[in-house]
Amino acid sequence: MNTLQFHPHRLRSLPKHSPFRLQFLRVKAESSAESKRARIVASRKEAIPFPIGTDKNRLSEFLKDTAGVEALLNTRALHSYHPLPNSSPPSSSANSFVYRCTLYTIQFFNFEVTPVLDLRVAPTDHDCTVELLSCKFQGSEVVEKQNELFSACMRNYITWREDGGETFLDFDVNLELSLEVYTRPFSLLPLSAVEKPGNLVMQGVLDRLVPLLIQQLLQDYNSWLQQHQLQIQSSVDDDSPL
Repeated sequence: MNTLQFHPHRLRSLPKHSPFRLQFLRVKAESSAESKRARIVASRKEAIPFPIGTDKNRLSEFLKDTAGVEALLNTRALHSYHPLPNSSPPSSSANSFVYRCTLYTIQFFNFEVTPVLDLRVAPTDHDCTVELLSCKFQGSEVVEKQNELFSACMRNYITWREDGGETFLDFDVNLELSLEVYTRPFSLLPLSAVEKPGNLVMQGVLDRLVPLLIQQLLQDYNSWLQQHQLQIQSSVDDDSPL
């Protein structure tokens, strides 16, 4: 039985010109006489090798299964989640659904804040995409007022391929926040004074979270694969003559 192992030190050292290298995305700032919006953007790409002989169809099957969806959503970190009705496009052949994910309430100064995310999961036979469609805060009127001042989008694109006799799982994660800058002294500063440190902080968060999420995804796949094989063996044993 092949078992996926995640070894951070085995992450490929990719050349500077490679499309898989870690990179910052730079975006022009938006501003007007009435408001200023800073755009905080970060991305991370990783190629994870996994054992030769691993059935890639099994990986596709896993990502379409309930266990795979829960792994992609990282439901261990959620207070609750549920699929939204009619979230799968009728004309789409992909098994695409949108899930509303409610995180645990956090205390922020004197306020209680509950983040609520809408995530689309779209697995196919060759890839899988997880997209953040909406991010809102629930709480007091003051807390929910902040929803008008920012927006967020995220895309995690997962593919698998063969290269030089090895099979790789590719992760391409992009995250962008748009923030309205309206409080002093930040509103008096150029947007670059907010965006540059914001990019560094967001990149640092992504650099820590992505390897952890990959590790958890592979662990969940291993557990699902072992359980799946036990079910097959049990079915074969039941059908065997005494």
